Amino acid sequence: PSSARRGLVAKAEARLCSHEDSCWRRRRKATRRPAKAMAWLLRRLPGVDRLLFQAPRAAAGTSARLASRGTHSDTDKDPGSLTRYDESRVTTDWQKKLTPEQFYVTREKGTELPFSGIYLSNTEPGMYHCVCCDAPLFSSKEKYDSGTGWPSFSEAHGTCGTDESKTNILRRPDNSLGSTGMEVLCKQCDAHLGHVFSDGPEPSGQRFCINSVSLTFKPSSSH
Repeated sequence: PSSARRGLVAKAEARLCSHEDSCWRRRRKATRRPAKAMAWLLRRLPGVDRLLFQAPRAAAGTSARLASRGTHSDTDKDPGSLTRYDESRVTTDWQKKLTPEQFYVTREKGTELPFSGIYLSNTEPGMYHCVCCDAPLFSSKEKYDSGTGWPSFSEAHGTCGTDESKTNILRRPDNSLGSTGMEVLCKQCDAHLGHVFSDGPEPSGQRFCINSVSLTFKPSSSH
């Protein structure tokens, strides 16, 4: 009896496995039919084969072109690019170009000692330029002795009345003096030059108190 029972159980298990296998095959065919139908429809549409086979090639070609662009030098850039900028100004190593004192004053916003500047008592006619970028800043015609210990000017070169748009200087509020002051910078390279105060001579009423170390002087005969 036990052997007959085991035979019946084995037959039942075989039938169950066969039934499950046939169900799995039917489900597989059913899921394949929509995919096959879709593939058949796509092949019937004009131009689909060309798109399917050329799209991967086009993508590969685009990737290759992008990779090759990354290896080009800066000289290959489009001259009409809207993102061009003066890289020489951005990458200037001021510590190599300037003396330690010039770097301290112009790039770290320091101040030279009063009555120590080489241009404090200079009366020669000419133009004072930025020591960093050589932009013309102040004319000797506007220089005067303020008695403060720093070269002083009543206005910047290029000033028209109160309009400083054509000058090479910028004004920026500064609180480092203990009260709100006005820092003077070079418009071309952002070098710190000094400060401006409203206690100068008429008609401007301005006193540009400038560090000598921020300037280079060019006599009229050479400028």
